[in-house]
Amino acid sequence: MKFLHIMDPIERIDVTKDTSFVFIHEAQDRGHQNYYCGISDLTVEAASVRVLAAPLNVKAVQGEHFEVGDYVTLAAEQFDAIFMRKDPPFDTDFFFATHVLSFVDASRTFVFNNPLGLREATEKLVIFHFPELIAESLVSARKQEILDFYEKVGRDIVVKPLDGCGGQGIFRIRDGDLNVHSILETITEDGRKQCMAQRFLPESREGDSRLIYLDGQPLGAIKRVPREDDLRGNIHVGGQCIRSPIGPREKKICERIEPTMNRLGLYFAGLDIIGEYLTEVNVTSPTGVQEVNELDGVKLEAQVIDFVESRCAELEGS
Repeated sequence: MKFLHIMDPIERIDVTKDTSFVFIHEAQDRGHQNYYCGISDLTVEAASVRVLAAPLNVKAVQGEHFEVGDYVTLAAEQFDAIFMRKDPPFDTDFFFATHVLSFVDASRTFVFNNPLGLREATEKLVIFHFPELIAESLVSARKQEILDFYEKVGRDIVVKPLDGCGGQGIFRIRDGDLNVHSILETITEDGRKQCMAQRFLPESREGDSRLIYLDGQPLGAIKRVPREDDLRGNIHVGGQCIRSPIGPREKKICERIEPTMNRLGLYFAGLDIIGEYLTEVNVTSPTGVQEVNELDGVKLEAQVIDFVESRCAELEGS
């Protein structure tokens, strides 16, 4: 098969951490042809999508991890599958790229994840589809509304920007904090920009779980434990990864979200869970596969490529 990977510059990735890298490597090991491009290499004309892409070979040696051939212009439908793996943030460039990808003929090429779903299911907001799974949460640009929420849930909240990623811009506000007004004025840009507020979950100090989700099933999970001096457990800011077994709660969350995720064409995701609560559904290039692999001695990318191959085979046979 022929696969296209839309992603950030290949030279910047860490081959020991990057999820896209192991997808490419697994596909290569199976004999598939991999091509590579960025979102600026997509073109649409008369409802037909063209891609300026280069053939790609990879190996797991940092600094020598890729070989890119000559760029060629191909119709999007010349690929069996397109992996949309551009990293966050969800900005206007990403938004318009999903619109371009929506013109790809879905009866001929499998786009993973679906561009319509990527537009619809922003990571912070999609959890509101599942109110019984989440802790008390509010989205607002109004400082007084957030302050009222702060009082209602016990004067201990976390606030974060809707377009943030990787733990960027997250603040905890608790009783007696003299910075509460300044933080809310800053994060809402004086009432011009919406943010999310959530009741602080004490369980977060023990770590939040990143659950790898594929087509309704939990594949594996890690727990990201924050440093003593940091609120955030994100790996790139120093969070420690430990094993996190999949239990009944994780399976129940996957079962609950599956119908909505299938409707949106969001087959691969990274679910963030603190204690009993779903806090985010990451669909924009979710990560965590290599960390699960290392801790559990598994190879999750094989299951992902199995799934993509099966979807491509269904299209070919239809």
